Amino acid sequence: MRKLLSLCMFVAVSLSCVAAAQADVTLPKIFGSNMVLQQGQPIKVWGWADAGESVSVEFDGQTATAVADAKGNWRIELPAKQADGKTHTLTVSGENEIALKNILIGEVWLGSGQSNMAWTVKGANDSAKEIAAAKHPQLRLFLVPRAKSATPAKDITGGAWQECSPNSVPGFSATAYFFARELQQKLGVPVGIIASSWGGTRIEPWTPKNGTNAVLYNGMIHPLAPFSLRGVIWYQGESNVLSLAGLKYHDMKKQLIEDWRAAWKNDSLSFYYVHIAPWGGRYAAGELPKLWEAQSKSLSLPHTGMAVITDAVDNINDIHPKSKQVVGKRLALWALAKNYEQDIVYSGPLYKSMKVEANKIRIEFSHAAGLASRDDKALSEFTIAAADGKFVPAKATIDGNTVLVEAEGIAAPKHVRFGWHKTCDPNLVNKAGLPAAPFHTDDWQGSRGK
Repeated sequence: MRKLLSLCMFVAVSLSCVAAAQADVTLPKIFGSNMVLQQGQPIKVWGWADAGESVSVEFDGQTATAVADAKGNWRIELPAKQADGKTHTLTVSGENEIALKNILIGEVWLGSGQSNMAWTVKGANDSAKEIAAAKHPQLRLFLVPRAKSATPAKDITGGAWQECSPNSVPGFSATAYFFARELQQKLGVPVGIIASSWGGTRIEPWTPKNGTNAVLYNGMIHPLAPFSLRGVIWYQGESNVLSLAGLKYHDMKKQLIEDWRAAWKNDSLSFYYVHIAPWGGRYAAGELPKLWEAQSKSLSLPHTGMAVITDAVDNINDIHPKSKQVVGKRLALWALAKNYEQDIVYSGPLYKSMKVEANKIRIEFSHAAGLASRDDKALSEFTIAAADGKFVPAKATIDGNTVLVEAEGIAAPKHVRFGWHKTCDPNLVNKAGLPAAPFHTDDWQGSRGK
């Protein structure tokens, strides 16, 4: 009898615990105290509860209610708010209550990619100085833990929003931090930055259309949607040079951008990416220029931008440039100009067209106001060829917003290349000091450099 009573009590307690656990309303881990909610967009909140349970969300005087469906999923949308500099509380109520505090309204961005995006502040140039100065309570950081999943995960495996401070910033993505810091300082509104990256990864696992191979998208990106964002910054590509992706990388990135925009149901979600740096390491001959061409081609996609960093290489034999301040700021220039309509120079010169003039070729660029040599030396990294396709070093001179290219022995020039090798160190910049992107004008690997 005593054993029977004990068993009954155990079962009763167990059932009670299960019922209580099932009754608890829960939120995805991307929601938490200290977070930033995107201004100017509906505030989307979702989570889980018992099937049929009524859930209400209250924020800044607005309340909305939903009923969990048969699988326990619920979703609520609150009206858009504008940044006001105040801290807020978001309360979720069902069988239990969740109160998230110290919330700001402002701008939210997602940073993703491989090791150069994952590279931390403590590994960047001037790290001790940068960490000591990282006292920015209006800047909030969220680091997504690395995780793979064979199917789209319901939630990420961990993470928490933190105020930016000398304690929270050392292990955070340097590129994402310097990007967000630049936005926060220039805009004067709160900024939230989410970092979700994994070193050594190709683009394919980040792309949902890769099906069972989309393990990083499934585990680290899918669970974040539809948390409202202004845009994405992307720093990846080195592993796809090594995998010989070449010109196909453009199609891969196009698919990724389309898929991520579909996940957020936002066709105009901004996507700004880094034109990866020169490197003297184990890239096969010609493979880095192929990927550069693919990256330049992706500028044809709407709401995209490309930050060129050929001048930010500390050590040509190190695949990880340490000048992440430069990288973050150049990505921020695109956002400040395109998303926040600031009248600034946001891109370096980009190849536009060429014209043969006797024994010279005139190169026309976009973003070319104030062309100059960044080191006051002769323009470097230009080569020229006649119809035989044999390229030789060329003399290049600035003529207004164009560059004239010529070489001794080339009487009838046909093609020009600029910075078209993996260890290039070009010095052509515009008035803002932003470097020109490598390009070619010839039929090369079956494509033209436009």
